[in-house]
Amino acid sequence: MEVQYLYPGIKIIEKPAIFYYQTEINQLLSLIVNTFYRKKEIFLRELISNSSDALDKVRYISISEPSILNDEPDFYIHIIPSKANNSLTVADSGVGMSKMDLINNIGTIARSGTKRFIEALQQGTDLSLIGQFGVGFYASYLVSVKIIIYTKTTYDHYYAWESLTGGSYSITRIGPIKNFGRGTRVCIFLKDDQLEFLEERRIREIVKKHSEFISYPIALEVEKIIEKDVVDGENKNEVVVEGKSDIKTQPKRIKEVKKELEILNKQKPIWMKRIQDITEEEYISFYKTITNDWEEYLSKKHFIVEGQVDFKAILFIPKRAPFDLFDARKKSNNIKLYVRRVFIMDNCQELLPDYLNFIKGIVDSEDLPLNISREALQQNKILKVIKKNLIKKVIEMLFELSCDNDDYGKFYEAFSKNLKLGVHEDSQNRSKFAELLRYRSSKCPDESVSFKEYISRCGTKQKNIYYIIGENVATIKKSPFIEKLISKNIEVLFMVDPMDEYCMQQLKEFEGYKLVCVTKEGFHLEEFDENERKKFDELVEQYADLCTVVKEIIGDKVEKVVLSERIEKSPACLVTGEYGWTANMERIMKAQALRDSSMSSYMESKKTLELNPYNKIIQELNRRIELDRTDKLIRDLSHLIFDITNIVSGFSIENPTNFSERISRILELGLNISNEKPYPKRNTYKKNGNIDYWNGLNSYLHKVD
Repeated sequence: MEVQYLYPGIKIIEKPAIFYYQTEINQLLSLIVNTFYRKKEIFLRELISNSSDALDKVRYISISEPSILNDEPDFYIHIIPSKANNSLTVADSGVGMSKMDLINNIGTIARSGTKRFIEALQQGTDLSLIGQFGVGFYASYLVSVKIIIYTKTTYDHYYAWESLTGGSYSITRIGPIKNFGRGTRVCIFLKDDQLEFLEERRIREIVKKHSEFISYPIALEVEKIIEKDVVDGENKNEVVVEGKSDIKTQPKRIKEVKKELEILNKQKPIWMKRIQDITEEEYISFYKTITNDWEEYLSKKHFIVEGQVDFKAILFIPKRAPFDLFDARKKSNNIKLYVRRVFIMDNCQELLPDYLNFIKGIVDSEDLPLNISREALQQNKILKVIKKNLIKKVIEMLFELSCDNDDYGKFYEAFSKNLKLGVHEDSQNRSKFAELLRYRSSKCPDESVSFKEYISRCGTKQKNIYYIIGENVATIKKSPFIEKLISKNIEVLFMVDPMDEYCMQQLKEFEGYKLVCVTKEGFHLEEFDENERKKFDELVEQYADLCTVVKEIIGDKVEKVVLSERIEKSPACLVTGEYGWTANMERIMKAQALRDSSMSSYMESKKTLELNPYNKIIQELNRRIELDRTDKLIRDLSHLIFDITNIVSGFSIENPTNFSERISRILELGLNISNEKPYPKRNTYKKNGNIDYWNGLNSYLHKVD
């Protein structure tokens, strides 16, 4: 079996020792390579992580044994591509490995046994315990045809480990290698279809994505073209002056390729510094680096959690919301997850809930366990603890931001929908998110107020927070639903965001105050005094026949007709059931192109028509019913009042044509241009000797139903 080495002229001290994997090893390696690593670029991240671990070990040992640094005082990680050999080398000045380390660490799978190892995978064992390289080293098989490892510890010889065909590997004691005092060099001979990993651009991209915040400098060997002056005797310029020959030698410039090391991870992990030592400029630079945002952030939160789980995090709130913030097809990549400064992923859905998808930042955990690779996190309680702490810190940051009205106004304009989603989805933190909501109101139409501010202005008898949801503030201000409340100087919150409909479905109370929608049934003014309540009860009895007759005329279009406590000037209003859709919600759902019609019929609950006993139209209608409930005019007026109330209450009219014709006939009557012959008035309805066009068997409005 032939053993080959990358370095020419290397001296072999002892004959190579051949070791064989178990018979199932090829199947197991195939499982590791093809199942647990979805992206081939991961191999470079794993090798750099292994080098970082080795440097951590030698740095720790050097505290008690400074002499370990005599052979190699510098800490480094070098990446050396060679297009001539189709090889990529990752070198470090870490602790290195002895022969037994190579057997135990690199050959761990063979020693442990295939069956036991597969069982460990299935049980989610923390595989970082398996040697220096762990399973991550085997990600190199994704891209390689052969692997050679050179290693040297301070107290042992130089050794070379080489992967061989037939499920075997060799370990050879070799002579010293120049400029290699301690550490490990992993040489990957790439497959023909994986030569992209020799390109400088590709290597830079991988290091920036996965290993930018490794504590040690990562240097890439690059080729630089330099110009050099060369004096060549054959390249002389002869100048003749007054018959004399004057020879001047001018240098010739040639281009030369020079190799040098260039540091790739210049951006240091600022979360490893003490918080008080980090400047605002550093935070801004770091934010722009991880987000590619050209603007500064709006707010930040830098914190360290120690105890049950140890991790560091920096969270940012941007100034603007992206146009695709709620695009379900877009994968969120706002929170970058690191484990010991090694990038793991930027689309970890388990770190923050969807409603906080605007938060950007990093989380770096020291003890977060991993599955077979650093790509897939285990679903365990440690991750849940991290998530719980992140949500807590985000809420703290939002409350801190709310102290600045200007900045919070910018935030609320961009991300208020996220807060309302938090109220809708997060039952545990619902009250905290509710405290962050802001609305205009009847007392502050041009400013936003919180629920706490609303409560501070409540009267002693008031136990409810009243709100109305509509299309815009201008419409809401003139809504009949708030007339009585306004007259009694009771504040009403104006909600105009479609998301408020979903938010209020879950938010039923705030700090002991019940939230009451003034457009739904079940509305009762607790602020009525005893005399007002007694008077209203008398009106209910007085207008009982009116409510019964109007319900018979309108039929199934409404569930019931009652007197209203909420309106003061308008003749009537149309309210929905307590658990059904409001008029605004009904409008929103009808605008959905892919709506479920069966759901619509269920949620569009029966309406209640509420009549205003203080309105002159209703009073006249009641008078006519008392005189003659068979009067055709009562039927016509009832339909007209119902149609008008539909519009004013925010609903649509079922038959606009009939409504239009009815209005046109009224206009003709009012302008006295009608061609219809009015029915002679009844004596009962004499008014100043004028003809009553509204009464009789051929009543005018009765012609349009």
